[in-house]
Amino acid sequence: MAHTGTYSRRLQVWLLLAVVSLTVEQVDGVWPLPQQIFQSADRYSLSPQLFSFTYGRDSAAQSGCSVLDAAFKRYFSIIFPDFAKGTDNGLRYLWSEPNPFVVSVSVKSRGCDGYPDEDSDESYNLSVSDGQAVLRSVTVWGSLRGLESFSQLVYQDDYGSYFVNKTEIVDFPRFAFRGLLLDTSRHYLPLHAILKTLDAMAYSKLNVFHWHIVDDPSFPYQSRTFPDLSNKGAFHPFTHIYTQSDVMRVIEHARMRGIRVVPEFDSPGHTQSWGKGQPDLLTPCYKGDVPSGSFGPVDPTVDTTYKFMERLLKEVKSVFPDSYVHLGGDEVSFACWQSNPNVRKFMEKMGFGKDFTKLESFYMESIMNMTAALNKTSIVWQDVFDYHERIPQDTVLEIWKFERYQAELSKMTKAGHRVLLSAPWYINHISYGQDWRISYAVQPQNFSGTEEQKKLVIGGEVAMWGEYVDATNLTPRLWPRACAAAERLWSDEEKTLNADLAFPRLERFRCELLRRGIQAEPLFVGHCKHEYNGQ
Repeated sequence: MAHTGTYSRRLQVWLLLAVVSLTVEQVDGVWPLPQQIFQSADRYSLSPQLFSFTYGRDSAAQSGCSVLDAAFKRYFSIIFPDFAKGTDNGLRYLWSEPNPFVVSVSVKSRGCDGYPDEDSDESYNLSVSDGQAVLRSVTVWGSLRGLESFSQLVYQDDYGSYFVNKTEIVDFPRFAFRGLLLDTSRHYLPLHAILKTLDAMAYSKLNVFHWHIVDDPSFPYQSRTFPDLSNKGAFHPFTHIYTQSDVMRVIEHARMRGIRVVPEFDSPGHTQSWGKGQPDLLTPCYKGDVPSGSFGPVDPTVDTTYKFMERLLKEVKSVFPDSYVHLGGDEVSFACWQSNPNVRKFMEKMGFGKDFTKLESFYMESIMNMTAALNKTSIVWQDVFDYHERIPQDTVLEIWKFERYQAELSKMTKAGHRVLLSAPWYINHISYGQDWRISYAVQPQNFSGTEEQKKLVIGGEVAMWGEYVDATNLTPRLWPRACAAAERLWSDEEKTLNADLAFPRLERFRCELLRRGIQAEPLFVGHCKHEYNGQ
């Protein structure tokens, strides 16, 4: 009788737990919000021992597809973190009675060994029902986005059992270019910090890593062609550089997550570190009739400058597979050029008078033509357009000045140029409170212009400039604040204008980021079930 009573009590406890378990409901939501999502209260228990990913019979990609094979392993660990860490004791499944569950992935075109590009199709359809989820996409990049959405649909009750609700998703990005800029010149960011940022970008469906790799303070890129650029221009020639192997690792880590890597080599300004390893590249500044000993922007008056830039850009083409390269062109101080007698003679010879914007235009047009000859698409900052330069029509213009950026959008698109918006998303600027709401309220196509003009806005990006940012504070300053722009660039604007409605979803996503090892800062008062433990 004692044995029977013990069994009976255990059965009562398990039944009680099962009843309590059934009362736990998932907060609706995937971040960024899919274009269409339909969920019901029907839910299915998942067990890591009975869960698998597979390729659909009609899929062009099958086992051996590098991108998806790796994604299946990665997302299994994300979906079942306890099991992956070996902390799952399996007892919870005694009362949740899970059945086998298969995620079937079908891709129309293989493309497993290539790189994502500006024309990549990231759309997907996801159907979750009893015992299976069917994920269909045109490309592997769409499958990656669908796997991310599925991973966010899975949740645990208070006893650790895993569930997923019956769900239908039809999804695609609103904008093709959804970027994040990291500045690795003002502070060197170690490789693991960059890789972790790429992980968080993939969780947020951001798809372009804009690598502002060099600038005035330091030149950490180790060039094969010009090794002295980093030998003399980096903060330290061994510890504070990105070797060719490092760069390849970043590019491959990004590729496996459907993220493009667009490098920026900004000139003619922002080049003080370049001059340390490349003599005669920068303009000598004068005090009266004699050199002052300081240097200004790149010297645009000598042939050696253009020969150097051509060789550097050829290397950039060979190292970075993306079709885009950012050429900068912003914030050029003319004082040094004005002081230099050789520059003034060149200006006179070229008929530029005293208009130094024409000199910058002369330089930038030459560099953009070099890039075009290498079959690369140039991105330049808005200054290049503002100086009325003759810009190749396929050049992409990026708006960084916050003042009157809507008017700038109107002018640039009226001229027929494709445009990126970053001005309202400089989130290195911080303020007390929920400043993510400011980013969330941005409407990239809210400017005066035709529908054709608005189609020329190809996306935007979050910028994290590095004056006050290094690996100690990069992640919490970025996340979850960057998620606001991520949703604005992916989701239907009409469905996501209300920040109050978005808040619970973002709060849950922030907790999910914590669980995935991303130290995302709090949005407001509250807690997460799985807190960051400070280690």
